[in-house]
Order: sequence, then structure tokens, then C-alpha cells
Amino acid sequence: MPRTFMETALTGDGPRDALTGVYLLDPLKTTIGFSVRRAMVAHVRGRFTDLEGLLQLDGRRPTRSRAFLTVRTGSLRTGLPERDARLTGPGYLDTATFPLMGFRSTGIVHIGEDRFRMSGSLRIKDVDLPLHIDLASGRVRRDSYGTYRVGFKGTAVLRRSDWGLNWNTPPSARDVLVGDTVKLVFDISAVRPGQPDLP
Repeated sequence: MPRTFMETALTGDGPRDALTGVYLLDPLKTTIGFSVRRAMVAHVRGRFTDLEGLLQLDGRRPTRSRAFLTVRTGSLRTGLPERDARLTGPGYLDTATFPLMGFRSTGIVHIGEDRFRMSGSLRIKDVDLPLHIDLASGRVRRDSYGTYRVGFKGTAVLRRSDWGLNWNTPPSARDVLVGDTVKLVFDISAVRPGQPDLP
């Protein structure tokens, strides 16, 4: 069966050169999900469906790469409309007042093989706080139209109360119905429409 795209790992001199460029997130193939413990047993899982972002990648010097991401808070989906309405309502994300949340990177360090740790600032409800994302690089592909595609997977952990998201968190830890710790999961797919170099 003939291959319709060229695919290379993000290691070695050639692939590193191929990686360098400015990429736009593909919202149809990108997932930003989350999970939080509920009733100290089960987990509530969800995702955001409306997002956009830009990656400036330097294959030879990954620490010069940068990332910018914007998410519409009203696009939160957990599979239960009543719960989504509560989470996007005035007592929690308050999407009417704060329709966007965003992340911008401030630095990247190599932590082994194809793994990196990206530091940045996460803004929720006008509160900017540090967030660290552990990333694993995927592969860069060039499809039959000559378009480069790149993928990354990542995770991050935060305490929602740090951003003032205190809904359903009573003072007594024994009575907590929804945990304070939130795990974020990133499955990023991005395309490079052109081939500009990093500044």
C-alpha cells in the first residue's frame, strides 16, 4: 500500500530541521481534557471543544520554542448538560464574565529523550499563575499536499482553588465531594501552513 505522507521521528538532524517553524493548532484533532476526583472514589472527566493556539518550534534548539493557547470556557463538556451548566455558570468558571482562559509558555527544558517540561502562565478568571506541563514529542509528518503536521502529548496537575475555583469544596476534607486537584491532559495536533523561521 503506497504511503501518502512522509513521517519521521523528532530525533536526528534531518527531522529536527523539518520540525522548525510556526504551527497552528488543529482544533478538530486536538484534545484538552481534564479529570477531577469526585466523592473521593470516581473521577469526573471532560474536555474543552473550542480552542486555538500557536506553536513556534525550533527543532535544533527546543528551549527557544514557544506556545500560546486560548480556550473558550463555555465549551466545557463533561457528558452531563446539567453539570456543564453549573461548571460554566457564575459560581465557577463564570463564562459570561470570563469567556476565555489562556496559557503562554515562558520556558522549556529537556528532561530526557523526547520528553520536555514546559513552564508557563495559565490565566483563569483574570488570575495568572504558573503551570508546568510535561510533554512527550510525537512525530512530524508531511502529507501529500506538502503540509507539515506535528503532535505532542502532555499532562499537568493544578489545584483549582489557587485560581479561586472553590465550588463544592467544603472546609472539612472528609466532606469534599469534588477534589481540589485537577489533572490536565493534552493531545496536541498542529499544522504548519508555511515555513517561516523563528525570530
